[in-house]
Amino acid sequence: MWLGRDRVEVDGRGVKAAERKYWMVNKPRGIVTTAEDEKGRETVYSLLPVGSEWMGPVGRLDKASEGLLLLTNDTEWAARITAPESHVEKTYHVQIGAVADDSLLERLRAGVVDDGEELRATAVRILRAGEKNSWIEIILDEGKNRQIRRMLEACGVEVLRLVRVAIGAVTLGELAKGSARALTRAEVRLLNRAEHFRG
Repeated sequence: MWLGRDRVEVDGRGVKAAERKYWMVNKPRGIVTTAEDEKGRETVYSLLPVGSEWMGPVGRLDKASEGLLLLTNDTEWAARITAPESHVEKTYHVQIGAVADDSLLERLRAGVVDDGEELRATAVRILRAGEKNSWIEIILDEGKNRQIRRMLEACGVEVLRLVRVAIGAVTLGELAKGSARALTRAEVRLLNRAEHFRG
């Protein structure tokens, strides 16, 4: 098979380019986003069909976080999605141990400084509120390490649950917790057309 102008061979046999694969999983809490874990914890790879070809995670979700995680064997595509300059938005639904109010939302939008790093949300809104806790939606256009948890901790607010529900226009939808499926061609195109994405 010709890759550009060069024929790639191993031991005299032509090598085919690997088929590009793009998958999503609905990661439950407690599962780690690594291929192997030195502590023997369950990894996201246990959610993929048996015998699946290797795919790497596109970004991360920490052990305590849940929701949408992309995996692919297209490393260049993954790097562009996660690059800060791509500004592909990630949407999170976050349960907090406080009653959200306008002052909290404004502080998250304005930004906080944690460990010398400025952290801010692109957009924030209240989804629903009870007497002691609330669900808020937070949209980020860059993903710094533990950004949402750090922002809320800086505001003195406890995170009870953190669920990523969308990356760009691709949503978790009805995918059951702990399940995985291939992205549709339309979903891959949506990510390729995300604002500032250069594909």
